[in-house]
Amino acid sequence: MNLCLGGVKVFTGNANRDLVKKICSELNIQLGNCEVTHFSDGEINVNIGETVRGCNVYIIQPTNSPVNDNLMELLILIDAVKRASAGRINAVIPYYGYARQDRKTKAREPITAKLVANLITTAGADRVVSMDLHAGQIQGYFDIPVDHLSSIPLLANYFKKIIDEDTVIVSPDLGGVTRARAFANILDLPIAIIEKRRPKANVSEVMNVIGEIEGKNVILVDDIIDTAGTIVKAASVLKSFGAKKVYGCATHGVLSGPALDRIHNSELEKFVITDTIPLSDEAKIDKIEVVSVAPLFAEAIKRINSNESVSIIFE
Repeated sequence: MNLCLGGVKVFTGNANRDLVKKICSELNIQLGNCEVTHFSDGEINVNIGETVRGCNVYIIQPTNSPVNDNLMELLILIDAVKRASAGRINAVIPYYGYARQDRKTKAREPITAKLVANLITTAGADRVVSMDLHAGQIQGYFDIPVDHLSSIPLLANYFKKIIDEDTVIVSPDLGGVTRARAFANILDLPIAIIEKRRPKANVSEVMNVIGEIEGKNVILVDDIIDTAGTIVKAASVLKSFGAKKVYGCATHGVLSGPALDRIHNSELEKFVITDTIPLSDEAKIDKIEVVSVAPLFAEAIKRINSNESVSIIFE
């Protein structure tokens, strides 16, 4: 039976089943009996093969590419368990798609991150659990509780075994300084900042480095790596400023477009991501390492289910 931790049941769509299986293994429960398929016209069909009445249901579904399919699967799964009398519905979204559309930067532009929050709430979610949202204010777009997890301790722990005290943590832009400082505090290392101007979407131009990196190893810390333009250019500039070895890490490995070629041909020694988004076979190259967030999500689910503090995990 899929009963554990006081009636917890976990279901997922097709976005990242490997991660969900790892989380279930950490929780010592079975993945719920649920089939998500498509009708011949492309519409999504959900069939939940076991009762959820009165249970605490966790629907784990990142909204990575194909983002619209995965988002609709999440919404339909939430609606299905709500109509089946689930006790409490928790939407666990390791990667929150549309998070970068979090504000208006020009006239007539949508705030799609808020729209997605409205859709998830209206579908019937009672709580959202996510990781390293691109903008922290997205938590406020929901009128339901949001538990915001961080991968920084996991990524920092990875680097403990390969760095020394002659290392600097680098933020690739001014907006990532808080993230870089939190990372540096765990490793007790100094930080530097890359000041850049971005002329248009997915194109960045590095301008200057604030901080001392000459003759030091550096670790670039970001939340999302998409086309890899920012990180690769940053690595090149850090090398030109005298850095020895350049490493990089990010929570969410979107890796779209020319990202893989750019990383492969870059100055980066290693780039470390988590498994919030599944890594395709072609992305399994020597320079990319993956750290699993399954233990962290499993611990959060345990604490939510027993009404314990989640934030204490990161203290």
